[in-house]
Amino acid sequence: MHVSLAYGDDGLDIEVPADAIVLYPNHHPAVADGAAEIRTALREPVAGAPLRERVRRGQTVAISVCDITRAQPREVMVSAVLAELDGIVDLDDVVVLVATGTHRANTVAELCQMLGDQVVDAVRVVNHDARDTASLTWAGTLGAGVPVWLNREWMDADVKITTGFVEPHFFAGFSGGPKMVAPGLAGLETVLVLHDARRIGDPAATWGVTVGNPVHDDVRAIAQAVGVTYAVDVVLNRGKKIVAAFGGDILATHERACRLAKALAMRPVPARFDVVVTTGSGYPLDQNLYQSVKGMSAASQIAKPGGAIICAAECRDGFPEHGSYREALQSGGSPQALLAEITGRERTLPDQWQIQIQAAIQARHEVIMHTSGLSDTDLAAAHLTQTGDVAEAAGTAMRRAGPAARLCVLPEGPQTIPYLPSLASP
Repeated sequence: MHVSLAYGDDGLDIEVPADAIVLYPNHHPAVADGAAEIRTALREPVAGAPLRERVRRGQTVAISVCDITRAQPREVMVSAVLAELDGIVDLDDVVVLVATGTHRANTVAELCQMLGDQVVDAVRVVNHDARDTASLTWAGTLGAGVPVWLNREWMDADVKITTGFVEPHFFAGFSGGPKMVAPGLAGLETVLVLHDARRIGDPAATWGVTVGNPVHDDVRAIAQAVGVTYAVDVVLNRGKKIVAAFGGDILATHERACRLAKALAMRPVPARFDVVVTTGSGYPLDQNLYQSVKGMSAASQIAKPGGAIICAAECRDGFPEHGSYREALQSGGSPQALLAEITGRERTLPDQWQIQIQAAIQARHEVIMHTSGLSDTDLAAAHLTQTGDVAEAAGTAMRRAGPAARLCVLPEGPQTIPYLPSLASP
């Protein structure tokens, strides 16, 4: 059976046995006019007044957008917001804040790609920097004891607008919504607490769960406390096209978007598999190993203990090289030792949450990577194996598992979240 895996820009074709289970997100057609869908979300909110009724002349505006690791249709979303504010707000009083969290800054070329030249030329665009203390302001201790530092320009703005892309998230439940405030625009100390070992190690910190999830509970508390004037969230199909847009009060808007995202992405399976082939979901999500952990995490939900996970992710940006991820990932003698080290300390590494999850997956499963951007030596130092042929690696793992071995393929990686209803339905 022929399967096309999401990989980089062009995909990766493989052949798998005819009895393999191949899981895609549930199909939903895109809307005919994305701009019109966003405009409707701004004028017909899920809850609260339309955007124009919440803004007064002379006010300053900050708009939060996803960074380049997300497939958000930023240009159409921000353009629609600016058009809706036309005649009320001066463009000189608008700033678009790229909610990088602890990720690297996006280059000028990337910003033009993300937002379009017209938006970049019309308004100021600023990369949030979690490590630049001068650009942060204290917002108080919020949620379950989270010390909250947020982007100063966001906090100083009269009007705060979030634009998000909602999909299941492997420990925050869902992306978008309040995550566009924190961790998106938060300081490093705040992110370290939100992503500490205790919170992400909680069983409720998982795909598709928000209420009762200690990460998302605090994220919601922060957004509520600092205030968001208007939220716009979109849900995309597997072609990265807009399926629906929702707008209005941030929590009600996000809840509606999560409901649809869950219906599209969550797929039940009857039992675990000996081998699971997954991906990093293609560019931009698979641009480094750090982001590709999401594909591994999706596969780990249904892989048997000791089973094999084969993850195809281009990793054109390597580990990446910025931040402490590579150094920390390679510091342990084994995944088990690294996991024990991380869970035994609190908030000492900016990337410890990603490393903790990766180490936990590697401790339970054999993880084999297929990448174009990392060498065998690079991966071996991170306790990972490289394969040049995904189908061949899957076949080898299947033969090793025995004649009754079962194979599952997740061509879209974390865009499809499989789960076992017999254990817990997300």
